[in-house]
Amino acid sequence: MTDTIDSAATGDIVAEINAWLEQNWDPDLTVGEWWERLGLAGWSAPGLPEHAYGRGLARNDVVAVQNAIAEFGALSAPGGLGLLLAAPTIATHGTQEQIDHYVRRIVTGLDAWCQLFSEPGAGSDLASLGARAERDGDEWVVNGQKVWTSLGHMADMGMLIARTDVDVPKHQGITWFAASMDQPGMDVRPLVEMTGHAMFNEVFMSDVRVPDSAVIGGLNQGWAVANTTLAFERAGLGSGGGSSAAGAAAPGSIAGQLERRAGDFVSSEPRRRSGGAVPSLGGAKLLIDLAKGNGAIEDPTVRQDLMRLYTLGELGRFTNLRAKALKAIGGEVPGLGNLAKLGMSDQMRLSRDLSLRIVGAAGMLHAYRDDDRAAIDEATGNPFLPMVTGMALWAQAPPIYGGTDQIQKNIIGERVLGLPREPNNDKSLPFSELPKNA
Repeated sequence: MTDTIDSAATGDIVAEINAWLEQNWDPDLTVGEWWERLGLAGWSAPGLPEHAYGRGLARNDVVAVQNAIAEFGALSAPGGLGLLLAAPTIATHGTQEQIDHYVRRIVTGLDAWCQLFSEPGAGSDLASLGARAERDGDEWVVNGQKVWTSLGHMADMGMLIARTDVDVPKHQGITWFAASMDQPGMDVRPLVEMTGHAMFNEVFMSDVRVPDSAVIGGLNQGWAVANTTLAFERAGLGSGGGSSAAGAAAPGSIAGQLERRAGDFVSSEPRRRSGGAVPSLGGAKLLIDLAKGNGAIEDPTVRQDLMRLYTLGELGRFTNLRAKALKAIGGEVPGLGNLAKLGMSDQMRLSRDLSLRIVGAAGMLHAYRDDDRAAIDEATGNPFLPMVTGMALWAQAPPIYGGTDQIQKNIIGERVLGLPREPNNDKSLPFSELPKNA
């Protein structure tokens, strides 16, 4: 009965967005005009609360809205880390004035965001970060280094956590800032990955300035705010999540696409968007089609692993339905985001291994540069091969970023199962007295 009720409610939401699209989608609008219309109506990020330009929808309903927009043939919402992480974090911890400034610009695609969290000496132990922010009147002056900053070279704004008090335990002296990336002293350097592309960056900050009004969640309260960001990251990237990190057009001023025609970013054929965190290989359908196309489907072990991949996706989907039902009665699934992130890691590893088995020896060929792709397409006759090899190389990253699988298991053990923490004194000693590089 509950599944029937949930399906009916989701159907009503899909009918509502389709009716809205019939009235509002116009391919001749600019990307910026369309995203303003979509965002202010609450459809860019329908999972956000209503006071933050959303509709308060559950996660599976958000995925249904994303799919409906894609199937209709309209341009999808302005994806990226702004929509995935910054907007829900600011909606949770920010003032209404901050929401009206930052979140509005995110849902309408005006600003692209990056995440200035990890440092060379503070990855899994993020609270050991050393970037310093010191007050100077109504501003903060930031110095330090960040690394593994996804799409930092395309970002207008950054989610920055920096140390604002060294004389308290390390978790208590951190503040979360909304920092402009377009200013003197913000040096962004791309890091080329083994895929041949450079999505990650290292960022050097030298006397970067952030207004005090850009403190989100309060001074020295940044660890709690950062954990909210990480929770949204794990849930959004996890199995059964939406695809808000992807989009046909890129938001923000640097991409330079806001003034282009919205219809130019939409295929003439309506498309169904993946409900997984990794649209290209996260689901089973593409790999099933590949296996059918080259005869690998006749291998019973391939069929078995395709079923495993499909089952992992369904487990993620049903977990979201369970979370929606519990939310309706004021409950929650403990550790949902961590469990979803672990599920995504399993899907990525299985997708990587299975896809390479399906394509066979051709999987050793990869176009590290875009101008090499045509030659490989001609040699193999398989236009999907670059997607397979690219994601197989990329598959090592998702189980690491957003907190490694080991970190997720530690969190589940300590915060959900109540297992004892490893003994240490970082909760009591001031950060300035903790041994460094130990």
